[in-house]
Amino acid sequence: MKITFHGAARTVTGSKHLITLKSGTQILLDCGMFQGLGKDTDNLNLQFGFEASKVNYLVLSHAHIDHSGLIPRLVNQGFKGKIFCTPATKDLTEILLEDSATIQRDDIKFINKKRAKQGLPFIEPLYSIEDAQNVIPLMETVSYNQWHTINNEAEVMFTDAGHIIGSAAIHLRLKEDGKTTALSFSGDVGRYNDVILRSPDVFPQADYILIESTYGDKLHEDVANTVSILEQWINKTCVEKKGKLVIPSFSVGRTQELLYFLNELSLQNKLPKVPVFVDSPLSLEATQVVKSHPEGFNKALRQLIKVDNDPFDFAGLTFIKSVDESKAINDNHQPMIIISASGMADAGRIKHHIANNIGDKRNTILMVGYCEPLSLGGRLMNGAKEVRIFGEQYKVIAEVGSMRSMSAHGDYDDLCQFLACQNPELIKTIFIVHGEEEVQLEFQKRLQKKKIKEVIVPHLHESFNLD
Repeated sequence: MKITFHGAARTVTGSKHLITLKSGTQILLDCGMFQGLGKDTDNLNLQFGFEASKVNYLVLSHAHIDHSGLIPRLVNQGFKGKIFCTPATKDLTEILLEDSATIQRDDIKFINKKRAKQGLPFIEPLYSIEDAQNVIPLMETVSYNQWHTINNEAEVMFTDAGHIIGSAAIHLRLKEDGKTTALSFSGDVGRYNDVILRSPDVFPQADYILIESTYGDKLHEDVANTVSILEQWINKTCVEKKGKLVIPSFSVGRTQELLYFLNELSLQNKLPKVPVFVDSPLSLEATQVVKSHPEGFNKALRQLIKVDNDPFDFAGLTFIKSVDESKAINDNHQPMIIISASGMADAGRIKHHIANNIGDKRNTILMVGYCEPLSLGGRLMNGAKEVRIFGEQYKVIAEVGSMRSMSAHGDYDDLCQFLACQNPELIKTIFIVHGEEEVQLEFQKRLQKKKIKEVIVPHLHESFNLD
């Protein structure tokens, strides 16, 4: 058998790893969208590097778009097999993919208006809302910690990865030439002290491991300080400067964490009386899905729910649904907090909010998670003095801040703890994926000190034979 890395290879997004057995059976791990890679992004998303119609099965680690976002295109291009995932992942994926199609439709409509004025040809979205809807009937749910038969050559088991609700590490038992090979894919590994979710589970001994490396060279700030740091940004922006605090945030995971922390400030009477707007219809739906899967919550949150039945709600919170309501926020110049998707600020309503607020020194754009360096969020975090949004240049006059403690990805201590259940001498190869190249190479050095036979950082579309 062989494995080929068609995404998240020396970059963070676009997770796609294709296993091909001698029989010809093809099992794809994730089918994610590339994001935030500048002018290369569109071309990377247009070409899989393999034939969609030849893929027999897809195993999905979790619902985030950089892991699920090209599934509608895969189906549109001829994939007809089963898609295995956890129940919560199916619920989230359904709303995320339809939202992704809607964002593409709306953003491209806006962009095509400009292209028409410039005499340029129109561009098309990667897929339609109908394509996104066609994915759902193919999804088959599998609960955590249960081996499930894919076919007579393969079995799959999911263990909790602690990254978002429903996220999973994927474990395969692959039968070929009379022997069984154990392969594990971490998906995205969460943190061991997350305020909402359970910690990542231990998993069976593997021969081959694919491990993410988003923060493979960093240690996070203590999550215990997050509430006080958030409080400081709110007071500085909304109380002292009387401005708007604009927070790009992923609709799944990060937004719920922010609401949890704001609720905590409200319970402690430390939240200033300023309106809080979550301007993302998806975030409302995602929050409802998260609430419907309390089995993924940690013990502390399950205890809190006994006295506070909704830890994601508080006085002054409004979820924005319509475009008109979204535009009205920009016409309101009073102090407020705006939370809007996407987290890298490369798509969705957040781009409009940044464009409308970036030129006022009273305002703050607060980044609360990882951003690809070439994404709008990444450029802001890296100190850009000017940024291009919807084809227009904007001077960065608003303050730009960041909170590193809120990452849903584990740091290198978390990643090493995730691997600690394995006997390193029994691992044939670890493949490092889902990270910036320099980070992956640094993490590779760290793992090479642990008596692991081989640690590889694959290139895009690179293949390896698995013994």
